Amino acid sequence: MEEKPLIFISNDDSINAPGLRRLVDCVKCLGDVVVVAPELPQSGMSSAMTINSPLRVKQYDDYNGAKMYSVNGTPVDCVKLPLHTFLDRMPNLVVTGINHGSNAGNNILYSGTMGAAFEGAMVGIPSIGFSILSHSMDVDFSHCAPHITNIARKILENGLPYRTCLNVNFPVGEIKGIKVVRTAISHWTEEYMKYTDPHGKDFYWLTGSIINEEPDCDETDLYWLDRGYATIVPAQTSQDATALIEPLKKIF
Repeated sequence: MEEKPLIFISNDDSINAPGLRRLVDCVKCLGDVVVVAPELPQSGMSSAMTINSPLRVKQYDDYNGAKMYSVNGTPVDCVKLPLHTFLDRMPNLVVTGINHGSNAGNNILYSGTMGAAFEGAMVGIPSIGFSILSHSMDVDFSHCAPHITNIARKILENGLPYRTCLNVNFPVGEIKGIKVVRTAISHWTEEYMKYTDPHGKDFYWLTGSIINEEPDCDETDLYWLDRGYATIVPAQTSQDATALIEPLKKIF
């Protein structure tokens, strides 16, 4: 019998996040599924990995036919460790999420969910990160679910260029369509709220909001998400600014 594709799932919201299980529901019809996710929430960890602490793997009861594991580390640990230890074959597809919260704009650089997708892409596995624009654990995934299945199916059938992944974001509620675009130039206001603990010592808590620096540009993810469309941004693991090589040679 022909072997089914192996689909590997991770996230940064933890093994207990509702979005993780919804992602299993969306792709289980496409192949065998293995989930390895952080034991605890790891949002904002980007491509961090654990180097000074031991990593431990915990197995859970299967969910909807998927093998379920957690790792007491980062999203990248959750990809690297099983690929080099207990998986018996290389996945055909890595999917991450469904992240509770946007990974559009410059969030792609901070996201642990996208860090896991980039890690899959770095070893040559077609990889997709999925996110929805709500931090609620009770968010309704029903509108984005069929799109997730369709996108994953198309990438299984067609693949992606080497070391390329997709950053897919969904608005909440009805989806008017899908746009393949680029990441908007954006930044965070980086506001830190100051508090005082019961011992009289000051501490700070990061807040703020994302600012779109090109709000009228219809080539970007933030533009279309604001208008009710899902967005697909192709991203590559290389961060080389190759267009600057020749100008810099003249300087140095």
